[in-house]
Parts: sequence; structure tokens; C-alpha cells
Amino acid sequence: MQTDTTMPTPAITREAKPSRQLSIAKRERVLDVLFHRVTQFFSLLVLVALLGIIVSLLINAWPVFQKFGLGFIWRNEWDIINEDFGALAAITGTLASAGIALLIAVPVAFGIALFLTETCPVWLRRPLGTAIELLAAVPSIIYGMFGLFIFAPLFSQYFQIPVQKMLGGMPIIGSLFGGGTNGIGILAAGIVLAFMVLPFIASVMRDVFEIVPSVLRESAYGIGCTTWEVVRHVVLPYAQKGVIGGVMLGLGRALGETMAVTFVIGNANRIPTSLFSPGTSIAATLANEFGEADGLHISALFALGFLLFVITFIVLALAKWLIIRNERAKGL
Repeated sequence: MQTDTTMPTPAITREAKPSRQLSIAKRERVLDVLFHRVTQFFSLLVLVALLGIIVSLLINAWPVFQKFGLGFIWRNEWDIINEDFGALAAITGTLASAGIALLIAVPVAFGIALFLTETCPVWLRRPLGTAIELLAAVPSIIYGMFGLFIFAPLFSQYFQIPVQKMLGGMPIIGSLFGGGTNGIGILAAGIVLAFMVLPFIASVMRDVFEIVPSVLRESAYGIGCTTWEVVRHVVLPYAQKGVIGGVMLGLGRALGETMAVTFVIGNANRIPTSLFSPGTSIAATLANEFGEADGLHISALFALGFLLFVITFIVLALAKWLIIRNERAKGL
């Protein structure tokens, strides 16, 4: 009589299945924990690098703050020989050139983004979008060379000289257009910066406008809204965070830009008295003087770098506060 040796197999299979599933679950938990730790390490690495930058800047800048105190921020002196330093001229030039750049670039970028997403023909949308992205890839030194050798002569001949002749004699407005008409200065630096930050702001705005759901646009058009009403009441409220983020990205680029500004701002360590007068910025001062700095001079340059970091942080904090305030006003 033959015995059936195949009978225990189902029992073994039933016992093996839970064991295999348990081992798979354990492995997945281990991988999940490993993934969590790796991503956490990368995040903390960025934070540590940021803290390291702040600490290194502050340590190297401490001799200047120890000698001049917080008065270094509003002192208008930059005497390398006598080691008498102040950051007011560089801070003023940085904020003025970046402000002019945003005043020019934001409305133009807004118009470009709206045209590309709302009214642009389909056959033209991709070439225009590619052209804007290519502008963002142009190195900053190319913008600087363009500003000095091409833009500055044209700006002097066709804008500065006619405007100064027309408005220079007026009581209040005339003071804004005084100074030399050689094509360089605060206004020229702001315009070149506007060319630089324009593709960044326009690209971000275009991307956030494109993610607005089509059903929202179609519903607004369906009840008879015009294009501007759709943009104002549908697109902008939905993409508000992205718009502010794009503007802040452009402002951060404008505040820290070095070579393009160095070519056209004039590099004069004094507070500009008009839009045409030369000035300097924190980044331009660092680029021009860091290679030959020594002693307290190099500490002053580190202090300028630390102040630039603080200014950028304040700008980003204000942008975040603005977003939170708007969300609270909407009840979100």
C-alpha cells in the first residue's frame, strides 16, 4: 500500500506565506526608516551649511563691528588707507538698484506670463517660452559687457542727455536727473538688472499661471467674464503664492548680482544723489576690493557680506509674512 507524501505540502505553504509576508514587511519598514533618515540628513546638512556660513561671516566681520559697533551700518565712510569704514553707501546702492530693477521687471514679467498663458497663439507659445528661458541662461558677465559697451552709450545719447535737458531745470524732479550723462550710474545698473531678473520672474509666473485648473477659467468665461476679470478674480488669487515667490526670486538675484552691476554702476563709494550719479553695491564692492584687502579692510568686506545676508533674510521674511497675512484675510 502506497503512502501519499504530498499531503503536508499545503500546510507548509500556509505556514510559509505569513513568514514571507512578515519578512517583506520588516524589510519595507527598514527601507522606510532608512529613507527617512537619509532625507533628514540632507535637510539638516543644508541647515548646518547655512549656519556655518552665518557663523563664518560673523566671526570674520567681528573686528569691524567691535570697532564701529552697529554704527557701521549707517556710516558713510569708506577710507581704506585710514581704515575708516561704513556700509551706508553700499547698502543704499544695493537697495536702489534692486528696487529699480523690480519696478521695471515685475510689470513686464507679469505681462509676458499673462500673454503666454492666456492670449498667446499656440504656435507662438513654445518659441517665446524657450526664448525667455534662454535669457535666464545667459551668464551675468555677458549682461555686464552688454551694459557697458552697448547699452551705456545708447542710454547716454538717447535717454540721459535728452531727459536732463528737458527735466534738469525743474525744481524737484530735476534733482533726480542731475550728474554726469556717461551712461553709467544707479539707473543704468537697475535697468541692466531688470533685464537679468526678468526671465526668472516671467518663467515662475508663467508656470504658476499654467497650473490654475482649466475648469476655473472656463467657468469664469462661461458666466461672461473678460480676460482681465478672469486674471484678476481667478488666476491671481489661485497663484498668489507663486507670484510672490517669483518676485522674491528676482529680488534675491538682484540683491546679490555682482558682475553685471560692477560694469555699469560706476563703483563710487558714496551715496548717489540722482538716478544718473554713480554708486556702488555690496556685491560690487566685494568683487572690486576683496582680492587686495587686508587687515580691517577684509573684515569690513566680510561685514558687508553679512549685511547682504541679513537684508536677503529680511526680504524673504517679509514675503512670508505677506503670504500668511493674505491667507488669514481669506480665512484659510
